[in-house]
Amino acid sequence: MKKPLNAIKLQKVFETEKLLNEIRDTDVLLERILTEARAIANADAGSIYVIEDKQPSSVPAIAYADEEHAYKNKLLRIKYAQNDSLKPSRPDAKSPYVYFTVPITKTSIAGYCACTGTILNIPDAYNIEGDTQYKFNSSTDISTGYKTVSMLTLPLITSSGQTLGVLQVINAKDADGSVIAFSTESVEFIKQFASSVTQALEHTYLTSNMIKRMQRMAEFRDPKETGTHVERVSDFSLEIYDQWALNHKVAKEEKMKFRDILKIAAKCHDLGKVGISDVILKKPGPGRFTDEERAIMMGHTCIGAQLFTEPESEIDIMARDVALHHHEWWDGSEKGYPGRINYMEYEIGQPIKKCQPLKGGDIPLSARIVAIADVFDALSHSRVYKEAWSIDDAFMEIQSLSGKQFDPALVLAFLEVKERIISINAAYERMEK
Repeated sequence: MKKPLNAIKLQKVFETEKLLNEIRDTDVLLERILTEARAIANADAGSIYVIEDKQPSSVPAIAYADEEHAYKNKLLRIKYAQNDSLKPSRPDAKSPYVYFTVPITKTSIAGYCACTGTILNIPDAYNIEGDTQYKFNSSTDISTGYKTVSMLTLPLITSSGQTLGVLQVINAKDADGSVIAFSTESVEFIKQFASSVTQALEHTYLTSNMIKRMQRMAEFRDPKETGTHVERVSDFSLEIYDQWALNHKVAKEEKMKFRDILKIAAKCHDLGKVGISDVILKKPGPGRFTDEERAIMMGHTCIGAQLFTEPESEIDIMARDVALHHHEWWDGSEKGYPGRINYMEYEIGQPIKKCQPLKGGDIPLSARIVAIADVFDALSHSRVYKEAWSIDDAFMEIQSLSGKQFDPALVLAFLEVKERIISINAAYERMEK
């Protein structure tokens, strides 16, 4: 006897919840939550918003529902947006990166849900019934040529009443592909789904906060390496990997697992700098290091690896690999370091020993990815000892080092996502203003 359609759908929701509970990075989880929520409701598009402080903080913001005053210094930012109708022509390619914020007030649909903790199921965004405090903002439709009709918007609230963000799915479709209102059944499935995944989201915030506190510690030591540098490198790394995985037809679950860990590990690439003396670390000017000082500075790779030894998880293993090997050169040049070194024998404050360089595929994939993201970001942003390069010049430099410093297949992937890299970079610039 066949199971009823509702029972099959509910079972799929439970299976999805189990998969999501295995994800450890907040950003990866948010993107996956949006994807799966749209699938449950057969929605054409959607967005997921996170609550952030108006002045950027290193710790994710949270707030309590039904306390509008708690949102005075916070806003909602679209973390991920998806739209099947506006997808690029290439299958599985990503839409352009979206950056959009709204104040957390009852005048916007997402803001109303965050403030009140209620769910809004709107059949027609352009003809909202009744005298409501919230209005539909059609500016995105106007700019993209899209037509929003049905909207289902709900807050992501923890069991303790903390609101972590807002989930919004748009334009439910029937079997024939026609846009319809979200059914009562779809609303119940999405409510069940959102309630369960919020617990997984809480767990990822714990990991995220731990990593961000480690970043802040490194930032206190080396003010040049700002928190946004680390976040950009992490975001760029994910874009490079996603395109590389698409090019190499990596299986979906393998891809999801790797990108989840990479997003966290990439943020740890320079944590080893906490062990470098201020005399060296903060020495100003171009050509600032003597040969011995440079060799000591190179030791940050070994210190970073030591922080994640003995590894207790796959995150520890990849973070160790990234910290240790993100300065290796693809062609095995001696410009790369530290090479085949016993990093546990390295003594803090000592020059690093010359070792046989790593080459090609011997360099972990994660480290090869972060190498590109790190150099690109360093080139395209100013430091106390140099001016920022133009974005185009930074891209050209990465391309010129393909097959030398960088893995050619990864450089190709990097160039293929140029538009998204530029958009992400611009989004961080707006956040910093």
